[in-house]
Amino acid sequence: MVRHNPSGYRLYPALILLALLAGCGGGGGSNNGATPPASTAPTLVSLTVTPVQPTINVGGTVQLSASGAYSDGTKAAVTTGLSWSSSTNSATVVTSSGLVTGAKIGNATVSATVGAVSGGTKVTVQGEFIGIAAAGGHTAAVKAGGTLFGWGSNRLGQLGDATLADRLAPTQIGSIATWKFVAGGQFHTAAIRADGSLWTWGYNQNGQLGDGTFVNRLVPTQESTKDTGWVAVSAGGAHTLAIKKDGTLWAWGRNLNGQLGDGTNVDKAAPTPIGVKTPVVTDAAGKAIANVWNSVSAGASHSCARLQANAVVYCWGSNNRGQLGNSTTTDANLPAAVQTAAGNFVAVAVAAGGFHTLAIAADGSLYAWGANEFGQLGLGTSVDATTARQVFPSTNTYNWAIVAGGDRHSLAIDSDGNLWAWGSNLWGQLGDNTETDRPLPTLIGRDTWYAISAGESHTAAIRSDGTLWTWGYNQTGQLGLGSLDRLFVPAPTLLP
Repeated sequence: MVRHNPSGYRLYPALILLALLAGCGGGGGSNNGATPPASTAPTLVSLTVTPVQPTINVGGTVQLSASGAYSDGTKAAVTTGLSWSSSTNSATVVTSSGLVTGAKIGNATVSATVGAVSGGTKVTVQGEFIGIAAAGGHTAAVKAGGTLFGWGSNRLGQLGDATLADRLAPTQIGSIATWKFVAGGQFHTAAIRADGSLWTWGYNQNGQLGDGTFVNRLVPTQESTKDTGWVAVSAGGAHTLAIKKDGTLWAWGRNLNGQLGDGTNVDKAAPTPIGVKTPVVTDAAGKAIANVWNSVSAGASHSCARLQANAVVYCWGSNNRGQLGNSTTTDANLPAAVQTAAGNFVAVAVAAGGFHTLAIAADGSLYAWGANEFGQLGLGTSVDATTARQVFPSTNTYNWAIVAGGDRHSLAIDSDGNLWAWGSNLWGQLGDNTETDRPLPTLIGRDTWYAISAGESHTAAIRSDGTLWTWGYNQTGQLGLGSLDRLFVPAPTLLP
C-alpha cells in the first residue's frame, strides 16, 4: 500500500525502518550487523566445608555447610547439586543435608561434592571420657568436658577430693573443667590441664609430687616450676616422669634404684632434667642429635622412654628382673638402650609395668621383657627375659596398636579394636571370667575397645562408644561400681 503524506512525498516502510535504526545506532554501522557475544556464567573452582575440623561426642551432631569459590573471583554458599560423604561410616554418619553424627571414637574426613569439584574437613569423634588411669588401688578419669573424677583408695589423699575417705563410686575432683590428661601411681596422681600446667596430689614421702616438699597433698597442687609447657606425664611406684613441649624429659621422687635417670640415687622433690649427659645420638655424619623424647612410662621402680631422634627405647632404674632389657640384671641410673638379638630396639610405643616392660615395634609386632612368673610377658612361659622378646613370634598375624602394663598383668588392643590380656589373674584382672593366669595373650573383647589402663590388680578401659569399663580387684572401690565386689568380666562404671 502507498500512502500520501501532506508534503506529497511517498514514504516506503523499508525506508522508515532504516531511518529508525539509524536514529538509535542500528542499521549498517561498523559491526556490519553482527550479534553481541552472550555472557558466560562463572564456573565452580573449589569447595570449602565449615566448621573446620569440628570435634563432637559419640552420639553428638554437627551441621556442615559448603561454600564455593568461582572463576570470576566471587564466593557463595552452595546448596543445590551438592552431595555429602564420609571416609568411614564407622566413626561418622552423614546425611544428604550435611548433618554429621558421631558413631564411635575416631576420625573421618567428610566431603562435599558438586560434579568434579569437592572439598572436605576432618571430623573428630570423642567419647564421654578422654583419659583413664588405673593406679595402685584407685582410678581416675577425665571427661570430654574437662572435669576430673576419682574413686577407690584415698587413705593418702590420692583422689584429690580434700578428704581421706575411700570412694566406691566416681567423685568429681574440684570444679576445674580444663583437665586434659591424668596418670596414676601407687599412692599418688598427676594430671595436666589445658594450659599445659602439671598438678599432683596424694602421697609425697619421696617427693613424687614435685612441689618442692615431702608433704602429702589432699588436693591438686601445681609442681614447683609452675611451667605451662607440659605435654605428657606418667606416675610410677613412688616417682613421676614428664615431658615438656620442647621434648625435654624431667623426673622427680624416689630414686633408690636410679629410676629418675639423673646419674644419682638421691630422691628429688622437684622436677629434674634427664638425658642431658646420655644417651648421645648421632646422625649419619656423626653429628650429635638433641635428646628429644616423645613418650614416657613409669613402672614400680624403673622408667622407660622413647627418643624421637632414632625411635630407640631407653630404660633405667631397677633391673632385678631384667625389666630394663639391656641383657643384664644390674640397676642403671642413666638411660640405656633396650636390646634385641639384632641390636637396639626401635619402637613406636612403650609401657612399663610393675617389674616388666612392653613395647610395640614399628611393624606393629609386640615385644616384652622383665619379670614373667605369671606369664605377663605373653611368651607362653614363666621365665624372665633380659632382652626384648617378641610375643607370638611365629604365628603373629596381629597388628598391635596400644599396650599397657600392670603390676603383674598386661593388656593390648590390636588395630581392629580387639582387647587382649595375659599374666596374673588372681583377682580377675584379665577379664576372661576366670581366675586362671594366662601365659599368652587371651582375647577379651572384639572390635569395641579404644583405650586401656592396667592398675596393680585391676583394669580400666574405654570402649569405642565412649563408655568406661572396669574389672578385677575391688577391695577399696577402685572399680567404681558402688560396691566392693570384684569382677571377672568388664562392667560399666557408675560415672555420672
